[in-house]
Amino acid sequence: MNNNPAVIKANLDKAIEDLAASPEIFSKNPKSDFTRSRKLPVSDVPRFPILMERDSADMELLKYFNYGLDSTPAQSAYIQQRSKLIPGTFKMLLDRFNGTIPAAAYQGKYILYGVDGSGFNIAYNPDDPDTFNPPSGKSKPGNNEIHVVASYRLTDHIFTDAVIQPCRKKNGHSAVCGLTGNCLPEDGIPVFIADRGFPSFNMFAHAKEKGVKFLVCAKDLYIKRLLGDGFPAGQEEFDLTVERIVTRSHAKKTVPIRRLLKCTGMLDRNTKFDYMEPGSSDEYPLTLRVARINIAGGRYENLITDLPADEFDTKALRVLYYIRWGLETASRYLEHAVGAQDFHCKSFENVTHEVWARLILFNCCSAITALAVPEKPENSKYEEYQVNYTMAIKNVHTFLRQKETEPPIAIIAVIERYTCPVRPERNFERRHRYQTPLKFSYRH
Repeated sequence: MNNNPAVIKANLDKAIEDLAASPEIFSKNPKSDFTRSRKLPVSDVPRFPILMERDSADMELLKYFNYGLDSTPAQSAYIQQRSKLIPGTFKMLLDRFNGTIPAAAYQGKYILYGVDGSGFNIAYNPDDPDTFNPPSGKSKPGNNEIHVVASYRLTDHIFTDAVIQPCRKKNGHSAVCGLTGNCLPEDGIPVFIADRGFPSFNMFAHAKEKGVKFLVCAKDLYIKRLLGDGFPAGQEEFDLTVERIVTRSHAKKTVPIRRLLKCTGMLDRNTKFDYMEPGSSDEYPLTLRVARINIAGGRYENLITDLPADEFDTKALRVLYYIRWGLETASRYLEHAVGAQDFHCKSFENVTHEVWARLILFNCCSAITALAVPEKPENSKYEEYQVNYTMAIKNVHTFLRQKETEPPIAIIAVIERYTCPVRPERNFERRHRYQTPLKFSYRH
């Protein structure tokens, strides 16, 4: 059981050392890469990006090597070592570390995963057509951006997987299909909970084939197209079970009329559906549950799911949709407190390395922060308190950077000192704001 910060830190170190012991599995050229002794050891190549903060790469190297001018490698040496890593290096490291954190089940049966996409601005480079957005009202000179679709275990507060795409080639539908394929139902039944923008017949089919349940929010227009004439006009809330047959054939002679009338899944040749070839006259049956719920203050959301109604009524679906908001909060901490938006490199490949490294750092911080039990201050008007996660993440980051020769920080006591009240009824309107990336010459 990981009930000690030192154990969690040791698990991260062990995951790094075990990976570094076999450099051939993460090297682009296994026969030559990492075969010679260097000032930057093999284990420090993946460890350094995880423990970096927001300073420039040169400053981060100095801090990492305790300002030893003779022992600190040049930035060019680090870049040369980093260039030897294959793209999946940090994904392997994330899986190794996550394997030390047992999954907690919701209702003793389901493992809840939140899925969402976020955009990250990277260094300005108009010559990169895959990541460059042309000038617009949001950014007059244009900007470079990547798109990250991540899965987040809501019961344990850790990121489990991600798909990183150049913004000009982003595809949330294919990303979530890939994420469902990488989720093995070993510790419980996985349930993917996603916001608008993700529902598709292909995603529903992937979940069905891989034993994954889903709960996806959808726009009114999508629900009306899905239900067709069966859309219950005039009803604010409803909970329906519908059967649909997905087909690529539009010819009535290939599909009996009685089945065609309820087939709202006729796909054209350009629509991706991995379980039916283009031009095929095959059929793929789907059973979906469509519910419209009042989430708060007269605001309604449409949910598509395959969760059983006898276990999850509309009130339970509302609770699950509320739990999904934990991913939104985690993404905010990932970007700002952990510093996932402050990249130290320019190329897409190296940026992806840093994104994975930040996911690992977040998970380690989250696992240690979960051990803290904040107390309610005397004479407080609030009933419940939680740790200040921004302060917790920054202090845990410092704890992880400590060398064995330094006196250890009493990290749990530090975390418990900084708290804030829980205000369950609070809600704010979501605002979309454009932020420019911080230039390398102005790192603090």
